[in-house]
Amino acid sequence: MRRQAQDADLREVRAASRSVGLQLAIASGALVVAAIGVAFFFVLDQLRPSEVNEPPKPGEHKIYIDTVEAMIAFAVVGVLAVAIAGVLSMIVTRRAVRPLGRALQLQRDFVADASHELRTPLAVLDARLQVLQRGLPDGDPSTATVAELRADTRTLIDVVNDLLLAADPEREAAVAPSPMAGPVGRAVESLGVLARDAGVELLLEADPEVRTTVPPASLQRCATALIDNALAHSPAGSRVTIRVARDGADAVLTVADQGAGITGIDPSRIFDRFARAQPDVPRLTGAGFGIGLALVREVAGRHGGSVAVTATGPTGTVLAMRVPAATSPRATGAGA
Repeated sequence: MRRQAQDADLREVRAASRSVGLQLAIASGALVVAAIGVAFFFVLDQLRPSEVNEPPKPGEHKIYIDTVEAMIAFAVVGVLAVAIAGVLSMIVTRRAVRPLGRALQLQRDFVADASHELRTPLAVLDARLQVLQRGLPDGDPSTATVAELRADTRTLIDVVNDLLLAADPEREAAVAPSPMAGPVGRAVESLGVLARDAGVELLLEADPEVRTTVPPASLQRCATALIDNALAHSPAGSRVTIRVARDGADAVLTVADQGAGITGIDPSRIFDRFARAQPDVPRLTGAGFGIGLALVREVAGRHGGSVAVTATGPTGTVLAMRVPAATSPRATGAGA
């Protein structure tokens, strides 16, 4: 697994190195050609026929240069200079991006190690909750709470598995199209407790026919991050509206809050890692680290989609994640 991830990183780094090196080589070659061209025309300007026919003055020495030979010499020097500049550019670029490859490897190793270490404790926790759930008598008031705890544990296990796949993209198998409404609905349900404590209403409007090939665990992570961000900017008594709809060839998840808009940061930067806008209300989950929305952008980009701020102002903010929509089985059968 790690070997495959390292090979993928190596290919990406080498591709980036070749791209940057090629650009530097072209720029260096253009400068060399320009310099040689200026020198060539300067020499030609100095080669005046009238001076060639004049006899040298006493004590004066003249060197005669054949025009054809001068052109050949300049061409040879130019080709060699361009080749040397290109080779040096590729060598320097490869050395410059080498730390980037190491950083990518360390990042993947950390994600894989952390996720792997979490799998066993979560599996044990799920097993203990299952034992507790089976031991509860019929009609016990805590039955629903234990069931919710088990569902949350399963969600965490899915997130860990999703992180492991993200650390090794080549192992990520093709996912069958599935409705977006399910994972988004589970995200809304899991954050319902936080919303009630904050006095914020969560309203879900999901088209059950909208489908995508984004893994349900990844989709739920994205929805959770978007809704959690909206709750952080929603005053008590307001509403957060979550919509799932189709727009052309895209499946779109939008989250709209009724806060005061994005302040303290350029809206285009809120998806950068560790970038944080000023929250309108204290976060129930503690201080944000500016990672959730960055993960949304990463997941969307990995599956050919995007996420953006479509509106922000004193009446609220709307974030939209777009991913390629999948054809529903019903539509496929009708077409057949």
